[in-house]
Amino acid sequence: MKKNIGIIGAGYIGLVTSLGLSKLGNKVICMDVDEDKISLLKKGISPIYEEGITELLYESLREKRIIFTTNFEDVVKNSEILFICVNTPPKEDGEVDLSQVISSTKSIAKFVERRKIIAIKSTIPVHALSKIREILNKEGKTEGEDYELAVVPEFLREGSAIKDFFNPSRIVIGAEKEDVAEIIKEIFSPLNSPIIITKPLSAILIKYASNAFLAMRISFINEIANICEKFNVDVYEVIEGMKYDKRIGNEYLNPGIGFGGPCLGKDLMGLIKMAEKKEYSPDFLKAILEKNEHQVRYVIYKVKEELSDLLYDYTISVWGLTFKPDTKDVRNSLSLRIISLLKNEGAYIKAYDPLGMDEARKIINDIEYGNDPYDTASESDALLILTSWKEFREVDLKRLKSIMKRPIIIDGVNILDPHKVKEMGFIYKGIGRR
Repeated sequence: MKKNIGIIGAGYIGLVTSLGLSKLGNKVICMDVDEDKISLLKKGISPIYEEGITELLYESLREKRIIFTTNFEDVVKNSEILFICVNTPPKEDGEVDLSQVISSTKSIAKFVERRKIIAIKSTIPVHALSKIREILNKEGKTEGEDYELAVVPEFLREGSAIKDFFNPSRIVIGAEKEDVAEIIKEIFSPLNSPIIITKPLSAILIKYASNAFLAMRISFINEIANICEKFNVDVYEVIEGMKYDKRIGNEYLNPGIGFGGPCLGKDLMGLIKMAEKKEYSPDFLKAILEKNEHQVRYVIYKVKEELSDLLYDYTISVWGLTFKPDTKDVRNSLSLRIISLLKNEGAYIKAYDPLGMDEARKIINDIEYGNDPYDTASESDALLILTSWKEFREVDLKRLKSIMKRPIIIDGVNILDPHKVKEMGFIYKGIGRR
């Protein structure tokens, strides 16, 4: 049986979830306070870049399975189930900023008139559930009569979010009551993926633990890559020998500049803060974060090793600004952090990205943005590759060498073949490459 579903938040998670549930035949109302964003969506224009999202948006609008609105009352009163999908960014101290979740909960409380399931997809710390209950109860709403709470964490990856929605590794449902879990289970059952039903707090920690584990694998292989460099060993030969162990596998073993983006670092810091509030010092988790910070500085070290300890008057070109390829998202982009560090050292920066330059300009506007990879690399003393776009993998090395002032490539994502690059006369530095 199809449901009337409300989605609060039309960002990456909210929009993909809205369109996915619409595709499954549900009637969806997607709400966001951003009027410009909703206006674009009503016209069939996606504010985010995801492969396949435009086609899915057109289809949902054409079939009249989805409505976009800025009106909280509409989404609450016309939905049986409400998914909270708003952003929970980190504060400066690493704590989770719950302001959007709290604001959404207050608005829901105003308009709830009959029993609703409020399912939280936003990544929230464990103490947030009691805060959500407190807000609802303060407005005179009774759990079990006016509302039910559930936690349904998301595991979507930017750049492949549509694919991930329809082919999930698992669906996690955290609910205290069996009937609430069953209703949510019914919504996602067409996806034919494993469904784990657990308690709400367990569901919250499943998400945090999963992202912390992925971050750990990235920091681990970066440490191994740096050790490999000291012994003139290619890290990929080591990975090749590791990956056949079924306990290890091959996922998230790609050495590079570290983990960035809106999720892994944020969730790792959030988990650390949660543990510290319970007077537990998660030293291992802190070490993962510290290793990631070290890896960023290690890239700067590689640049200085090839140019000079003083980078004044050197022109450094950067390919890649987004935190990963196939997205225009630059939130917590390590590339932008590296650029800032290089600027502080006095370097002149030229940068290019296939999709992320408009977003990057909002954060860093005092560098030169190129028209294409070659325009950006022209007359540069060194080239840094910091995002693994396919476009960079297919670079014309002969042309590149002819336009650079110095043939130096620092490949922070190991996208190029070191042997081919060196054969063309470049000085090549990867991460753990030989």
